Amino acid sequence: MKSLIFMRHAKSDWSMPGQKDFDRDLNSRGNTDAPKMGRKLFEMNVKPDAIYSSPALRAKRTAEYVAEQLKYDPEKIIFVEDIYDASTRTLLMVVHSLNDEYHNVMLFGHNPSLTYLAEAITKEAIGNIPTAGAVCMEFQIHSWKEVGEGNGNLKWFIYPKML
Repeated sequence: MKSLIFMRHAKSDWSMPGQKDFDRDLNSRGNTDAPKMGRKLFEMNVKPDAIYSSPALRAKRTAEYVAEQLKYDPEKIIFVEDIYDASTRTLLMVVHSLNDEYHNVMLFGHNPSLTYLAEAITKEAIGNIPTAGAVCMEFQIHSWKEVGEGNGNLKWFIYPKML
């Protein structure tokens, strides 16, 4: 069995007009929500074998906050360019490329691709993964290459306003 957690970056800062999207940092709410979600995931006994993240600043910071709360070395976060601004198909290709030695993986990224892919994999109507929201899916597979439409089971879906 494998489990995959998609986590959307926390709230980002839009206060600097003209700033590149890639370089937007978290706003004050994002800086509060990301560690809060990390603590909740720690309470839920989430123990990732690997954390993958978009290299965009807001995703990177969210991943680092959560990793810290999970007692996962932030230096071991794997940054993948293709997660940033990914289509659903590209994001699925990233999942297919995950190391099969890992059974529990977290992937930090962006909407709409995270929500669309989670819905396709689980056949559940998630609607929208809010900022700092996390969706956990489980699979009865041996290789990440087997992840596909309808073969994941939604284990849980949480977000900051629930806490």
